[in-house]
Amino acid sequence: MAIVTRVPLGFPTPSFSSSLSKSSQCHKHRHSLVALSTTSIRVIPETSTLFSPYIILSNSPFLQKRDTKGFRRVKVVSAAMADLAPSTVLVTGAGGRTGQIVYKKLKERSEQYVARGLVRTEESKEKIGGAEDVFVGDIRDAGNLFPAIQGIDALVILTSAVPKMKPGFDPSKGGRPEFYFEDGAYPEQVDWIGQKNQIDAAKAAGVKQIVLVGSMGGTDLNNPLNSLGNGNILVWKRKAEQYLADSGVPYTIIRAGGLQDKEGGIRELLIGKDDELLKTDTRTIARADVAEVCLQALQFEEAKFKAFDLSSKPEGAGTPTKDFKALFAQITTRF
Repeated sequence: MAIVTRVPLGFPTPSFSSSLSKSSQCHKHRHSLVALSTTSIRVIPETSTLFSPYIILSNSPFLQKRDTKGFRRVKVVSAAMADLAPSTVLVTGAGGRTGQIVYKKLKERSEQYVARGLVRTEESKEKIGGAEDVFVGDIRDAGNLFPAIQGIDALVILTSAVPKMKPGFDPSKGGRPEFYFEDGAYPEQVDWIGQKNQIDAAKAAGVKQIVLVGSMGGTDLNNPLNSLGNGNILVWKRKAEQYLADSGVPYTIIRAGGLQDKEGGIRELLIGKDDELLKTDTRTIARADVAEVCLQALQFEEAKFKAFDLSSKPEGAGTPTKDFKALFAQITTRF
């Protein structure tokens, strides 16, 4: 149980020491906010909403014993302290083009997140920097996932089967290229079994939220994507999405439009449902914008237990989206 105590300005912040008792003289209406563990003291910004003007959060028996006249002490739930720490977030498929962006954004926001990545090969790990927080594992094997998932707060799933073009296609002769999936890498194995394994492992580990990135088009069995390599990729993606929605874990399902390798943050994002956006001229979205929506979904309650289609207006049309809480608030669909 955490302890909340008001303390005066000038309270020592580097570490616990004998100077604590000397410095803890109460000055009326002048308080400083610091957070204490059993070994250190950390200043908390004035923006805290728990108390006014400032508070201490501590589990320290030392503080409990040294409490003096003029200090007010209140018990609060230990979750308050947890909220002050960065969230540990694992992105799977971190070696993919969108996954790399999500992983990079997590690393850049180290005050908010502790980043982890999961890739399929050592080569992919080296491609994104080879850091110790990048795990190598096969999502098709549930036993591979435990080291990466254990201890995380949130999971962002960006794994997907990837069709390959059959050799010999000559565009100058007309016709269409043919595609295939490698043995063991069909959508059923990657987008269904692999994602199911991730959801099960995350649920068992007590993960607080799962963000799953899928694709628009899943309402139409005749969508051309399903014919690639005879993989029925959207069918298997949709099955994994339904499994997540039924799992009981707070989720956000993002069904992205056609992915583009363009700069993010400069377009107005559009929310849709049931593939309605596919019937318009706004059917695409930058990978960087999808990545940003993944991270923003971790910040707002309005994004939880929601599933939606996502695309954007062309650059220069509309107003670039900055208010993500409002964006998520307009979503009404749970699946």
